[in-house]
Amino acid sequence: QLQLVESGGGLVQPGGSLRLSCAASGVTSDSYDIGWFRQAPGKEREGVSYISRRGGTTKYTDSVKGRFTISRDNAKNMVYLQMNSLKPEDTAVYYCAARFQYATTWYAAFLYDYWGQGTQVTVSS
Repeated sequence: QLQLVESGGGLVQPGGSLRLSCAASGVTSDSYDIGWFRQAPGKEREGVSYISRRGGTTKYTDSVKGRFTISRDNAKNMVYLQMNSLKPEDTAVYYCAARFQYATTWYAAFLYDYWGQGTQVTVSS
């Protein structure tokens, strides 16, 4: 059973940076893709970024391109989301999610089977 635990959220001023971590356990790390999602109050869960199981493919939603970077270290069973130039609109609970079955669509939450508990990111002055 795959388990995911996010960490690294917090309160940051606009223009600041945070690095989110997603620690995985229970399954060989190169057997699943990872997506980062976020959900702001009153809004639907949104796909933010994606990385394939061996790290060869990454995707980003348009609003974070050039600001966020996703990476993974399969030796450590870790996935990271480096978030720079943060904006108030980035405020949300951030989740990492895993899927074993490949799909061409990366941003649909229903395609992911395992989810972490989420970590709050608040961007405010």
